[in-house]
Amino acid sequence: MKLVVVSAGLSVPSSTRLLGDRLAAAVGRAAEVDVQVVELRELAVEIAQNFTNGFPGRALAAAQEAVAGADGLIVVTPVFSASYSGLFKSFFDVLEPEALAGKPVLIAATGGSARHSLVLEHALRPLFAYLKAVVVPTGVYAASEDWGAEGLDGRIERAAGELAALMAGLSVGRGPRAVRADSFSAVVPFEEQLAALRPTG
Repeated sequence: MKLVVVSAGLSVPSSTRLLGDRLAAAVGRAAEVDVQVVELRELAVEIAQNFTNGFPGRALAAAQEAVAGADGLIVVTPVFSASYSGLFKSFFDVLEPEALAGKPVLIAATGGSARHSLVLEHALRPLFAYLKAVVVPTGVYAASEDWGAEGLDGRIERAAGELAALMAGLSVGRGPRAVRADSFSAVVPFEEQLAALRPTG
């Protein structure tokens, strides 16, 4: 299965890219995936030009194709003014309208303070719901103090497991990368699959 990470980090090194990498690695532990990273920082000029001339440059077109062809997405943005960054939003504005329809998406964000954690529910989740994506229940927010602290690893593993399960469920019967339908002894509703991933006690 093909997993694409869209990172809107601006600095090098970037905590936003680091979070995306850790989420991708966790998905890779739960399912067999080929990972491709789209760094929006490198596409900023072409994204702006796309708005003015209506045509994507070569690098932007390749990124759009990668996202449209992915079996699942991890999208990560830094928080600016209590929302996603302008670069992050602009990239999804220049995608084809149906590019994300039905596609599993894990939403994540980084910020300097835990006070911005609701950006996942107030900004990111509505955006991808509007784009008709299937957003996994667990989003991951990492504030500066979360790195190296307890809790972040657990959220990463939980969200990654949900994405891997959804990707596998949707890839049944999808050509050469498909999960074999006969590998399942019975069809299990997705809600039950997610319930099994949730910690008990």
